[in-house]
This record gives sequence, C-alpha cells and structure tokens, in this order.
Amino acid sequence: MASKKFKYQRREDSSSAEHCCVPLCVASSKFNSVLSFHTFPVDEETRRKWIHSIRRERFNITSHTRVCSRHFISGDLIEPSKPKARRMLRKGAVPTLFQWNGYSVAEPRRTGVWQRREDYTQVDEDPLPMDAQHLEHDYCSVPEPAAVDNALTQTEDLRKEVDRLMRQVEELSVNQRFCLGRFAASDDDVRFYTRFMTYSHLMTFWKLIEPASHNMIRVSRARATTVRSEPVTTSSAWGQSLQPIDEFFLFMVHLSVGLTQRDLAHRFNIHQSTVSRIITTWANFLYTVLGSVRIWMSEEEVQAHLPNEFQDYPDTQVVIDCTELRCQTPSSLLLQSEVFSTYKSHCTFKGLIGMAPHGTITFVSSLYAGSVSDKELFKQSGIVSLLKPGMAIMVDKGFLVDDCVSCKVYRPAYLSKREQMSADEVRETQSIARLRVHVERLIRRVKQHKLFDTVIPLSITGSINQLYTVACLLVNYQNGPLVKAWAKD
Repeated sequence: MASKKFKYQRREDSSSAEHCCVPLCVASSKFNSVLSFHTFPVDEETRRKWIHSIRRERFNITSHTRVCSRHFISGDLIEPSKPKARRMLRKGAVPTLFQWNGYSVAEPRRTGVWQRREDYTQVDEDPLPMDAQHLEHDYCSVPEPAAVDNALTQTEDLRKEVDRLMRQVEELSVNQRFCLGRFAASDDDVRFYTRFMTYSHLMTFWKLIEPASHNMIRVSRARATTVRSEPVTTSSAWGQSLQPIDEFFLFMVHLSVGLTQRDLAHRFNIHQSTVSRIITTWANFLYTVLGSVRIWMSEEEVQAHLPNEFQDYPDTQVVIDCTELRCQTPSSLLLQSEVFSTYKSHCTFKGLIGMAPHGTITFVSSLYAGSVSDKELFKQSGIVSLLKPGMAIMVDKGFLVDDCVSCKVYRPAYLSKREQMSADEVRETQSIARLRVHVERLIRRVKQHKLFDTVIPLSITGSINQLYTVACLLVNYQNGPLVKAWAKD
C-alpha cells in the first residue's frame, strides 16, 4: 500500500515567512497558521535563559529571530481577545518543550544524537513539506562532562606520545650521523675524539672562537679569488654541508685521532675534497685566532704562579726543549739530507717548545728541517728577543746557548772529557732533571694528538706548521694542570 503524503497548506495572508530558530524545529509561518512566533525578550537575564534552554550558545540574535509557540507550555501563552490579534507571552516565560525532551516539562534521560534522530522520525506531528523532511544535525548539543574529560585526557595522551616519538626520531637521526651531538653525553668519547677533558670544556672553548668563525675565510674561496683578483668573501656565502661546530669537530677528530681524509669523508658522509678543505680552513683559522692570543708571560706573572718545586731556581722564566715529528721520506736526495735527523734516524720536522714553570706553554716555534741542531733552532726560533738579563732559562744538555743570550742558563752538567762529576754537579743535575721532566710531559700531551704519532705525509707539508702550532696551543685549553699539586684555587 502506497504511503500517504502530506503537505502543509500555504497561508494566503502571509507576505513574509517567520521560522523557528530552535534546533530540530522546522516550523514556519508560511505553512502553519496555528503557531505563533515570538521574539527574544529584551531583559538580559530572561534572554540568557532562552539561549541556554534552546541550546544555542554563542547565538547571534537579531530582530527577525523567532521561537515558535509549541516550545512553551500553555500557561505561558496569553490567547488574544480579538480574532486577528497576536498571541502574547507571560512575563518571564521560558521555552521548555523541545524535541530532545519529548515536548515534556520533565526532561528525560539524555540520549545520543543518532538516537534522537531516530526518535524524531517516530514523533506524530503535522506532516512536513518535502524539502523540510531532511533533519539537521544537532550542532548545539552539549556533550556530557565525563565525555569531555575523557576526550581531553585522550588528546593529552596522544600529544605526549607524539612528542615522545618525535624525540625518538631525532635521537635516531643523531645516532646515525657522525657528529658532535652523538657523543655529547659521553665525556670519555669527547676526550678520545677531541682531547678536551669534558664536553663542557669543549663547548666553553667553542663559545670563545664561535664569534670569530663567522668571518672565517674558506680555502676554496681564497684560491678562486686569487685568480680573479677579487675581494675574498667570508664563509657566509659559501655552501656548507656541515654545521660550523661539526666542521670544528671534524678537524679535532683528524688532529686528535689521526683519521685519514678518506675515513673522515665516509664518517661525515661528505666528499673527500670537502674534508681536505675543511681541515685546511680550520687549521688556518685556529692558527690565526689562537696565535693572536699572547701566551708569553711577564716576569711578574711567572713569579705569581711559581711552584714550590722551583724555589731553588726562582728566576726561571721558561723551560725549553725540542721535539721531532716523523715525516715521509722525500724522493729527492737533497731534501732527504735536509730533513734527516741523526737523533731519530729518520726524516723529521723539528720544533721548539717553551713551558712556564707552572706547566703552561708560553712559546711555540715554527717547524724546521730535522737536521737542524738544538742551538741553531734556538737562535732561529725568535725566543732570544724575549729573554731579558734578569731572567733564567732551563734547558737540556744539547742547548749550548750561553753565548746567545744575556740571561742565566740552568743546564744539567756534563763530563766534558772529565772522568766524573763532582757531588754538587750530580745533585744539581738531578734537581734540574726532576724539573725538566715536566716539559717532556707537556710535549707528550701535544703528541697525544695522534696525527703526530704517524709518519706525516708530504702532501700536507703546506699546512703541517699550522696543524702543529694549533695542537701546541690547544694543550692550554684541553687539559687540566700538568701537576695536580700546582693547581691553585
């Protein structure tokens, strides 16, 4: 049997239509002459009750906004005395009859949205026009407090989970890359790869040089502009594949561990030529920055830090010794004769290091060919001009430099064709030897940079002097006191 269809009868006397603003109510003055449509009250408190009752929070009310009479109880409606007069509302009347409470004053237990939609189809009401049979969603329905709390809790849990996963992804990304951040939590690893005692020491040193690194001149740009005779630009315009601090870390790994450029290229995932440019660039940069710091100490500064062990030699300004670095044997016989050291029986580069009595490097010479004598290296190094008559130096037996300086020289006694030394000479030799051993320990710290433990290839001869000087100057920053007892509060 075909279902019977109903339509509202259109009012002929209605020039304009009024509609009810209550959710789920589709009443219109065009199709219903029985219902009356009422504007919102002027009183703010009563208007607020209306808005709350019809569940239209944050609702924009205009002069055309209406609520139909079927949402008011019969006691709130004042029937007109004349046939065509308007139906009125009692003062303070509030709509209480709605679809969601079954048009009953006693509101039943609240049901879900979809259940309300199903119940709405079962309500026996006046037939609606075809275009009004599609029910709107109840956007103004207020969720239960417990549901809101559960949703907020779930949202917070999901946010924490997302944050945790993002941190995990970041940690995995760092662990897969060979960079400083990967070893930041391990002071042992930092010391192995950089020779700095702790990560904190390393970062303190980085803060000292980081401002100057913005003006660093890249080797590749310097070479290119030399040909074009144009001003050299700084690193800010040069494309970098590593962060500056990771470039510094790469340089320190090369210096401290002695890894080859090919090995570093694999570890840092960059081209080998890029590794070569980074090493040369940072060697020149640190050579300039650290070399600009005055390390030679005045007599007053040395005396202020003089250890008790030097009480017998209180005027000692510097303790001097030489060190040699093994290098690759040149193919040229002439060059072989120049760099061959009879002391090491190998081709070497030779340099002079000066140490203040309290264990700080205060002088570093350039590297010379291994065949040069200690005395000749002493004269060519430039330290003579720093020594004054009131000072004293402490040297090894090979430094016969008394005729080169105007200051006093403390040197262990030697036989010089005598059968034996006197008792005083033996005691003095032992005393000086106990003090001179500290400069040898300081040189050992320099050579803890494993680059100098291997045979230095001739391919890096152009930058070996910068690398060696930087390694010597870094010793003052990387380590604690040479003798713990010399540390002062």
